[in-house]
Amino acid sequence: MRVYKLKPLSICDTNSYIVISEQNNAVLIDAPADAEYILEQLELYGAELKKIFLTHGHFDHIGAVADLVEKTGCEVYIHPLDKPKLTDDSGMLANHFRVRGHKKYTGEVKVFTENDILRLDELEFDVLDTPGHTSGSVCFICGDSMFTGDTLFARSIGRTDMPDGNMVAMKKSLMKIADLDGNLKIYPGHMSQTTLDEEKKYNYYLADAMRML
Repeated sequence: MRVYKLKPLSICDTNSYIVISEQNNAVLIDAPADAEYILEQLELYGAELKKIFLTHGHFDHIGAVADLVEKTGCEVYIHPLDKPKLTDDSGMLANHFRVRGHKKYTGEVKVFTENDILRLDELEFDVLDTPGHTSGSVCFICGDSMFTGDTLFARSIGRTDMPDGNMVAMKKSLMKIADLDGNLKIYPGHMSQTTLDEEKKYNYYLADAMRML
């Protein structure tokens, strides 16, 4: 498995990641914006985009989905509670942030639950339901890597004060993450990469969740 972090995209400087299998097929974790740039990076790494896994449905994580599907025919996966955001300006927060020029995605979508394992070639992604930032927020765990979207950041967490956010749910999600074994590499939706051990030690919110276990 090869993991490549793309440059921050959208007005929110959102992270996205290309995960490449041994057969040079790729999963894209979130698709913030600028489909042309993402396609250029896929070509640079010699990979073919097969699937997009969305950590949640806010505009800065889904903005390039429609264009990427149009150009590659890739599949799109999202939690059922966040699926409506793909076509709803208010739900995806485009109205909240007064975003212009964004594109909704009205095509085929595959949904999943926490009990599912999403696969591409030898890659297996475990789904971890982590509501709080949104009701359908998730993390994806593949090998020793966890893609946390806007649930867990380096030394911080995602906002819960916007529509569909819930701090009580976020605390429960953080308890679930704090209970995970192993020093997972954390690839967040914003800011820098970190590790689970570092966050258990230095992240106030995760440390607080550990005390509630």
